[in-house]
Amino acid sequence: MASNKDNILYIARDIDRAMGKEPIGNYFIITNSTPYSQEIKNRYPDNVFLVKSEEILDTYELLLLDEVKSIIKDKKAKILVFKNTIHIENLCKENDIELLNPSAELSEKIENKITQIIWLEELADMLPEHFISLVKDIKWNKKPFVLQWSHGHTGDGTILIQSEADLISLKEKFSLREAKVTEFINGPVFTVNIIATSDIILLGNISYQITGILPFTENIFSTIGNDWSLPHTILTENQIKSFESIAEKIGKKMQKNNWRGLFGIDVIYNSEKDELRLIEINARQPASTSYESELQKQIDPDGITTFDAHLLSLMNLPINSALVQINDGAQIVQRVTKKSYESDPVKLIKAGYKVIIYNNTKSNSDLIRIQSAKGIMETHMKLNKRGKEILDLI
Repeated sequence: MASNKDNILYIARDIDRAMGKEPIGNYFIITNSTPYSQEIKNRYPDNVFLVKSEEILDTYELLLLDEVKSIIKDKKAKILVFKNTIHIENLCKENDIELLNPSAELSEKIENKITQIIWLEELADMLPEHFISLVKDIKWNKKPFVLQWSHGHTGDGTILIQSEADLISLKEKFSLREAKVTEFINGPVFTVNIIATSDIILLGNISYQITGILPFTENIFSTIGNDWSLPHTILTENQIKSFESIAEKIGKKMQKNNWRGLFGIDVIYNSEKDELRLIEINARQPASTSYESELQKQIDPDGITTFDAHLLSLMNLPINSALVQINDGAQIVQRVTKKSYESDPVKLIKAGYKVIIYNNTKSNSDLIRIQSAKGIMETHMKLNKRGKEILDLI
């Protein structure tokens, strides 16, 4: 039986994924050595371990290192990762390392756009209108639609088909590839982080999902941030209740399938039909978790944050109170684009924003994460004064 005294060691490619909790006491972090992770290491020298390498290593590559295995053994720690994979799971089994994350097989089944529909069963009607087809068999019906491959990341596996020419071009390249076809809904997307325990479902704080805004990304489907100040402005109380109902139903389904800890859902509002539709299940710790938890700690240092509840659930420990509620704060990411800037973080920091810099070069990967204690969106797809200030400063 796990206890609050067990050592937990979070192994992360990027340290901000593990910073939903202060690395003190029995909570430790292993990550790549970067200027930002070195800042954290300086603040928590006994609980943060940095790996120096010519290239940034992913979680699996970090786990392969003897120095990392030695730290795990020395601390007698249970380990946690951002997203579990079959490779990570097998490596842990081979090395007798206790991995806290839920099953990689279950995660894959839920996140895969094709198998997800089967997994949802009776809940699949919460999705927008959809069907599965080989690309060669898809017909153009004179309406834009969304095509998704079984896997994608930050919107890269999602394509908007706006014309018959778009479809013909895709058929020439991927004729025999299976895809999910969904009606196109042009509306705001909202997301929430959810924790499933053995007996309860806990909902985090609903945020507006900032998506596809130039120059932060060149992909219209790429998630680039969250704003916790906006949901109650755009959605009515009844719509929020409808959103929470969707979250609860997915949470119970996850719970029934022995999922424990964090996952997230994305829901889109269709103003034409005045309805909310489920568009994404992220069967892992969502990227917004760390900053949501930081904002929660600022409001109530003694309360239970989303990340706290994640750890407690994975350790099968009781959660005795509701999560801290927030209704403000935002973060936005400048992704690597063809016109990515050599941004000066000093200007952003002087303006009162927290800045995290990443060592990434791959197209559409994180370059700079900017965090604000106040909202940065005025309404759907429109930055407010603070948002425009960030835009001017990057």
